[in-house]
Amino acid sequence: MNLKQQQLQAITRRHFLAQGSTGIGSIALGAMLAENNCAAANKPEQPDAPPFRLPVKAKHVIFLHMAGSPPQQELFDYKPELVKRNMQPCPDSFLKGRGFAFIKGHPKMLGTPYKFKQYGEGGTWMSELLPNFQKVADDVAVIKSMHTDQFNHAPAQLFLYTGTPRFGGASMGSWITYGLGSENKNLPGFMVLLSGGSDPSGGKSLWGSGFLPSVYQGVQCRTSGDPILYVSNPKGINREVRRRSLDALKKLNEFELKQFGNPETLTRINQYELAFRMQMSVPEAVDLTSETKATHELYGTTGGAPSFANNCLLARRMVERGVRFIQLFDYGWDMHGTSKGNDLITAVPNKAKDIDRPLYALITDLKQRGLLDETLIVWSGEFGRTSMNEARNGSTFLGRDHHPHCYTIWMAGGGIKGGVSYGETDELGYFVTEKKASVRDLQSTILHLTGLDARKLKVPYQGLDQRLIGPADEDHLLEGVLA
Repeated sequence: MNLKQQQLQAITRRHFLAQGSTGIGSIALGAMLAENNCAAANKPEQPDAPPFRLPVKAKHVIFLHMAGSPPQQELFDYKPELVKRNMQPCPDSFLKGRGFAFIKGHPKMLGTPYKFKQYGEGGTWMSELLPNFQKVADDVAVIKSMHTDQFNHAPAQLFLYTGTPRFGGASMGSWITYGLGSENKNLPGFMVLLSGGSDPSGGKSLWGSGFLPSVYQGVQCRTSGDPILYVSNPKGINREVRRRSLDALKKLNEFELKQFGNPETLTRINQYELAFRMQMSVPEAVDLTSETKATHELYGTTGGAPSFANNCLLARRMVERGVRFIQLFDYGWDMHGTSKGNDLITAVPNKAKDIDRPLYALITDLKQRGLLDETLIVWSGEFGRTSMNEARNGSTFLGRDHHPHCYTIWMAGGGIKGGVSYGETDELGYFVTEKKASVRDLQSTILHLTGLDARKLKVPYQGLDQRLIGPADEDHLLEGVLA
């Protein structure tokens, strides 16, 4: 082959690569590459299993994030003494040496206007705002003693998911897919769903891969148009034309393999083949019309606009199809009490109604299908809310400021002991008094349940061994919630 022919060959191959990637999408390709890269790590029984592997309790994780942070006093952390002291001046000890996002002066205490009862054999306290979720009280472990180092939304969300309050870290879902891979070669191992009308404050970094290879980043699934961008063929290109393009690309790669002996060229065409199959698997995975009427009634799902209910049902479908980590963000929980839209009296009941039925349905549905024992569900915000009324600029609406010192989350499913209340706060719900649980503890516990040792799962970057839990061994497993 002369020089002119070699140049034409190179140009032709670049043309096919560029055209081929347009319809399939780099994100989709990345997900497919991750499946092959992690195949060995997904078999812990192998003699050469990585040192960070542990026994697996949960094959899948569904992380339900209430973006903005829900008020624990209105949902799970019942404080009758706080109700008694409603609108009384708060203790000076609550203010001394402490900063707030918006509270100024000497605020008044704010008791919840909602009634609480104990539910299930474990006697878990829950609010009247969660009439359906109360029915699965014995399936969940409520952790009331969470705390964080951050009190602004973006840094707190980043800290929770990447282990650092700054941009650039690898997200939890990326770490887990890096360590475990995907069960389904036709779908990404890490998928993201959004509801509530806006993206979380931390942005796409909350499901980014950071310093890990980009193949491990989360893939956002949309509820209108193409479910995943660039998976569909470009306009004017049908599946048959795509097939011919891939066949031609395969021949070019095989020619290069023969010329240069680089097996990566043939590996790449295999990934194009897998991404090609995603054009069939992704639309099927997100098609809720195939669900029964009874299932739609269970979740309260409706067609059209994105909703938390729809996303919970999609999460169940993704678990069924082997997706490793599913991240749901529900926006609208920042209850400052500056308007009717974030008032404890009007907005909190509306948001609670949005999640109550779908949460009950998700746990019930997974349980009925035999999937709950292998699926870890985590429900959380990024921090808690104050026991005092914010009253910003003299607002007459009721609301709570950001509060990093204590908040409530719950966990259910794979490896979790149901019907448990873990940790406690003081009588006014302001400080943790028993079994303090940090973000590092939560991160370590989630990784542990998926079969990963948080202290050994690390990647060298910029001269340091990077880990989700940070450089210091400050994490502890939340033993009290483990089955």
